[in-house]
Amino acid sequence: MRREFPKRLSGAYMTKIAFIILVGLVCAFQFEGSALAQRVRNGRMEITTNPGAYPVVIDGQSNGETSTTGRIIELQPGAHTVEVVMPNGSRWIRQFTIVSGRKQCIVLNYAPTPITIAHSPCPYPVNVSAPAVVNEGDVITFASDVSYSGSSALNYTWTVSPASARIVSGAGTPTITVDTTGLGRQRVTSILVVDDGSGESACRQAAQASTNITPVAPPVRQPRRFDEFPALNYDDLKARLDNLAIQLQNEPDSTGYIIVYSGRASRAGQAERLGERARQYLTTQRNLDPGRLVIVNGGVRDTDTFEIWLVPQGAQPPQATPTAQPGTQPTEPEIRVRPRRRGR
Repeated sequence: MRREFPKRLSGAYMTKIAFIILVGLVCAFQFEGSALAQRVRNGRMEITTNPGAYPVVIDGQSNGETSTTGRIIELQPGAHTVEVVMPNGSRWIRQFTIVSGRKQCIVLNYAPTPITIAHSPCPYPVNVSAPAVVNEGDVITFASDVSYSGSSALNYTWTVSPASARIVSGAGTPTITVDTTGLGRQRVTSILVVDDGSGESACRQAAQASTNITPVAPPVRQPRRFDEFPALNYDDLKARLDNLAIQLQNEPDSTGYIIVYSGRASRAGQAERLGERARQYLTTQRNLDPGRLVIVNGGVRDTDTFEIWLVPQGAQPPQATPTAQPGTQPTEPEIRVRPRRRGR
């Protein structure tokens, strides 16, 4: 039996079915529309590494691995921390700001850094050589021999003892010279410290050498004749004595000796009178210290004579050299007359 529904009921039922289908279509449209809108709102990050397959961590969460052809990761707009773990355990970490609808591109090329183990040139041998003995006043040469295989510039620091020893040349270089004046009977020691500036204790080396100083006897100081002249008028005598005063100023450790000789025919006491005149002039007119002047009666010569000497400290004073006896006449050469021949 065929059952028929009333036309009213049949129309209402059909209206209900149509509404359900419409709602289903509308929901499907809205879902698809929401996914599309979300993709538009997100941004993208493309990560490429060479080689690939490095772990990726985004915002502290594991996010797969990298690819050599570029791996695209969608991220919400905003700040994100991207971390790529390298094979040696190091981490490449950066923070990026993702912008809606835009793509960030990251390309990483990994090349492991070769590890080079450098051979240290330290420690290294240092030697200092010097003569075993020198004479006082000589110059000692202290020379160093350093076997350093590094490339750094070396620093040379020298010290010498005793404190009175003086470096003449070479400070800061491999070789120095030292003056030994006044160091007789002493031992001069030179210490060298070498370093390459690295600050490592093994790269700071030291060596030393010593030299004994043989004292040299000071030369025997001798008096020297400064001037000699016969008795002159007073003005000429003062000029010669002025020269003596000037020289004694230039030689503060010397004493002036004036040896005065009286002539054969001179009055008694002539040498004393001439010597006293010279003393008075030098001490009163030239202000010479009387302690630096010695007047000596030298005896008799043919004529009144002044002999002036400079005597350094420690030297033996000069000796007078008289050549005649008082009251005698000068010796004259003998004149011989040849006899005249007959017939001439």
